[in-house]
Amino acid sequence: MAPDPRLQAAYGYCLERARGHYENFPVASRLLPRRLRRPIRVIYTFARNADDMADEGDDTVEVRLQRLQQYEIELERITADTPTDEPVFIALKDVIRNHHLPIELFHDLLAAFRMDVTIKRYARFEDILNYCQHSANPVGRLLLHLYGLATPVNLQRSDAICTSLQLINFYQDLQQDLDENDRLYLPLDELRQFGVADRQLREQDIDDRLIALMQFQYQRAYQLMLQGTPLGNDLPGRIGLEMRMIILGGLTILRKLRASPRAIFQRPRLTKTDVLGMVWHSLLKHLPT
Repeated sequence: MAPDPRLQAAYGYCLERARGHYENFPVASRLLPRRLRRPIRVIYTFARNADDMADEGDDTVEVRLQRLQQYEIELERITADTPTDEPVFIALKDVIRNHHLPIELFHDLLAAFRMDVTIKRYARFEDILNYCQHSANPVGRLLLHLYGLATPVNLQRSDAICTSLQLINFYQDLQQDLDENDRLYLPLDELRQFGVADRQLREQDIDDRLIALMQFQYQRAYQLMLQGTPLGNDLPGRIGLEMRMIILGGLTILRKLRASPRAIFQRPRLTKTDVLGMVWHSLLKHLPT
């Protein structure tokens, strides 16, 4: 059968969209099997486009929500098997069909992007966990489904890893989220518990109370990562190596955050030495317990 030119063009669009972005999402990792790089780029493009709708430009809240709702409609078209002219959804429909992906996970991602538009503060840690369950956890679940390894235990451990990674990202981007979008991903009840004012975060006023608050956050993210760590050694082949690299990357960032308590508003970076150490321990399957 001759290739469908519309489908080929749709995959080409996703490839161009995915190129050149530095993300935690494994857009084109050399560790991933070649057969999965194209579907992962399509999933990434879907998420990247929706994220831009939520965050980029000067659109009003109403316009952002309308554009995200249009993506919901496109997902419903995939479910109903009706045609579309949107390149990302032409490719996504093919990926979902060929790899038997749960479409609910894409609806979850859109729910998280709507939260980005409408919610600036979170009252409790449980509310932040709910955000992570929609924003980060679907990515790990989709990868497991692509590999055909979405067992209940694997999914549970993946959720712990992805939630921890999302929290780590919040802590790295604390000032950026406040400055650019007036968002704070620290529970308000815990700010009160530690005696930290919103003003301190805006003014980068670091004192013992703020340090104690952040060390508490780092420790919780560390414990969550440890809950998921067995997944790195349980998964086979390349996906296992990829997962161990992801786990060690998150733990290394946490170690840097915890070791520099007054550098709360400075984003830590992985050095070449860090990466070499991660590769070494990943190959030897040396993960903390």
